[in-house]
Amino acid sequence: MKQLKFGVIMALAIIFTVVSIGFTTGCGKSGKTDTPAAQKEMKPEVDMALQKEAEAFLDTYLAEVEKNYLVASAAYWKATNTGKEEDFKAYSAADLVLRQLHSDPVRFASVQKFLDQKDKLKPLTARSLQVAWNSFKENQLPKETLEQLTSVASGIEQIFNSFRAKIDGKEYSDNELDEMIKKENNSAKRKKVWEAQKQVGEAVGAKLIGLAKIRNEAAQKLGFKNFWDMRIRLQEHDPDQLMEIFNNLEQVTNEPFKQMKARMDAELAARFKIKPEEMMPWNYDSPFFQAPSPSPKLDLDEFYKGKTKEDIIEIAKKFYNDVDLPIDDIVKNSDLYGRPGKQQHAFCMSLDQRGDARALLNVVPNEYWMDTVLHEMGHGLYNKYTDVTLPFNIREAAHAFTTEAVAMIFGALAKNPVWLVNYTGAKPERVKEIEPDALEQRKREQLMFARWALVMLNFEKALYENPDQDLNKLWWDMVERFQMLKRPQGRNAADWAAKIHFTIAPVYYHNYQLGELLAAQIRATLVKMANHQGPSYTMNYGQHKEFGQFFKDKIFKPCQTYPWPEFVEKALGEKLNPKYFADELK
Repeated sequence: MKQLKFGVIMALAIIFTVVSIGFTTGCGKSGKTDTPAAQKEMKPEVDMALQKEAEAFLDTYLAEVEKNYLVASAAYWKATNTGKEEDFKAYSAADLVLRQLHSDPVRFASVQKFLDQKDKLKPLTARSLQVAWNSFKENQLPKETLEQLTSVASGIEQIFNSFRAKIDGKEYSDNELDEMIKKENNSAKRKKVWEAQKQVGEAVGAKLIGLAKIRNEAAQKLGFKNFWDMRIRLQEHDPDQLMEIFNNLEQVTNEPFKQMKARMDAELAARFKIKPEEMMPWNYDSPFFQAPSPSPKLDLDEFYKGKTKEDIIEIAKKFYNDVDLPIDDIVKNSDLYGRPGKQQHAFCMSLDQRGDARALLNVVPNEYWMDTVLHEMGHGLYNKYTDVTLPFNIREAAHAFTTEAVAMIFGALAKNPVWLVNYTGAKPERVKEIEPDALEQRKREQLMFARWALVMLNFEKALYENPDQDLNKLWWDMVERFQMLKRPQGRNAADWAAKIHFTIAPVYYHNYQLGELLAAQIRATLVKMANHQGPSYTMNYGQHKEFGQFFKDKIFKPCQTYPWPEFVEKALGEKLNPKYFADELK
């Protein structure tokens, strides 16, 4: 999983959401959006005069969007490859042009006028206008408000960037604290490190509450209940439906999570020489308990010893070719290996929305980068197979979480026993030995992140519904409920505020988990397609070229032709269903 690992977040948050490509909404004057299928069933009579007028508007608008998108995407690609200040300034200037384009109230009024008569337009025209409406909607604020939102958020982010926690008067970076807590076996000393990891929360807590109020005020000016409500709707989610999905997720993961946590607590308690019931939040390596500690029984890097960074790319190329999803052109356009000045993480983007997909990577021969390469190339394939006959503003994944789902499916194979034997040359007998531990670690990752996502979703919803409530207490109420951790006695600190996502990626975490749910559902579909007997992790993907055609036709080609609920139902034959995720955890 690549949460804020510049997988899709960097590409989407910095490039795609500039144009809000990928989202529509059912709120505001335009009302609830009819799906293209529903419109087809009603067989509306197209008003050809209105249709021609709408097409003329879209031709002009989308030509300008595309022109500026090409400049912004090229500038971003260059800046992340060079790291030069002047290149980032060039990107910022291009980014600003796109934002200004969507703050034009005259154009927004035109979009609204057409959508008021959308039943008289062709479905694809109406869909393109809905996506355009969303792009304009969030920018229909006074210049001073937009500047204030940016300024306050940037100020908080700057505190995060410069903050250094202190232990006994000595300053430590986040990375240093992470390393300290991983190595420390004394619970009292771990507690001091854990508390240091949360110190930034006290520095930014009050400011974040202030930002939440500013965000709420801006959202209310645009006709939404609050900022959470606005962001959810502008991501094409129905708030009630989203909460129902996650309430379901809570129920189906309650017992598996409790059992998994009991096993993990017993292991860790033995390490710290305490009783399992004495485990506290600082006895886990992840400061927010969102990922499991590395298994002492498992080191998948052993399967990459003796390999080169070039071997990692060749392994990925061979695998994707075996499933009829060749990545040679993506690899050719990508920047694969580290060098001074280049961004140190990984992301994938489309440079032109016409098939020029490319990834920025820093590959080294280990399991993490094998996962990352497979993951990012999954994003790249979604971009590569864009349907260029569609209007420019809907040539993107059906939703941010649908491209995450594809990337997660392929990235997870780097830990898959069958895949390891077939693509890394691992000895079957050795893989058989580590298989139980590999599967247990994978389940821990899935369960822990699901419960963490429940905390983030429910807390942010409550935060924006009432920023003046006791948020410190609310945070631990939710941590106890969803993650089953003990609340530190007498603690009253803004621990929640230490999570940078509240500042730089607000109301987004649920999309990561939706990606996991969809990934499980797609895997179940592939198992059925292949007539495979047994769980998905025992299937050899490389024996099924038909998988490639499935992804091209059912997942990639539709792009944003439909809102995501209809897309999922059309692609998989049923609505998004947490059942498949729960089945993988059994």
